[in-house]
Amino acid sequence: MGVLGSLLGSKSRRDIKAINPIVSNIKDFEESIAQLSNDELRGKTVEFRQKIADYISEEEKSVAELKAQIEKEEDIMQREKMWEQVDRHENTIYERTQDVLNDILPEAFAVMKETAKRFKENERIEVTATEYDRMLEPTRDGMEIKGDKAIYKNEWTAGGTLIKWDMVHYDVQLVGGIVLHEGKIAEMGTGEGKTLVATLPVYLNALPGKGVHIVTVNDYLAKRD
Repeated sequence: MGVLGSLLGSKSRRDIKAINPIVSNIKDFEESIAQLSNDELRGKTVEFRQKIADYISEEEKSVAELKAQIEKEEDIMQREKMWEQVDRHENTIYERTQDVLNDILPEAFAVMKETAKRFKENERIEVTATEYDRMLEPTRDGMEIKGDKAIYKNEWTAGGTLIKWDMVHYDVQLVGGIVLHEGKIAEMGTGEGKTLVATLPVYLNALPGKGVHIVTVNDYLAKRD
């Protein structure tokens, strides 16, 4: 078994070997992403979401039309058949969405890494205020609205503790983010940046607008992070 393992390599080593080119792609985007203004950096999220929406638009249209027809259909058997069609379209939507997420992953991870870097290097990040900023502001002590600007601070209170952002993703954390996005398990020791790793797949998988769940058994981390 030891000889076979040495010839074929461990599963984790093969996984890392397959992931390394993706890490290189992320780093290829870093220089161009770094040149963006804060508003332009934020605008990448809108760009990513539009790309996803465009790619699944026909399937989304078909689902909407079918659901409208189902509302009017009185025959139960026919309704069942139509719901089966809806399920097929929604499965296709999921698969096509995953295709887009895999395609934009390197650039999206580069955006998240640059965002982390800017918060580490600047006490205040200023952007043009959106309606969402104005809605968020009353609930966040780490931001404020001044005129047409939203100002985000790099420290805030969470879980009763003052937090100051001081982290930027290393390559090993980029690898961890890719692993999680692929639906695999990434084992990391204490202090190796699990919270930072999580920001990458969370951001990427939030782009379709379907929501993302993060689960932890640690109540303090849930409040703090």
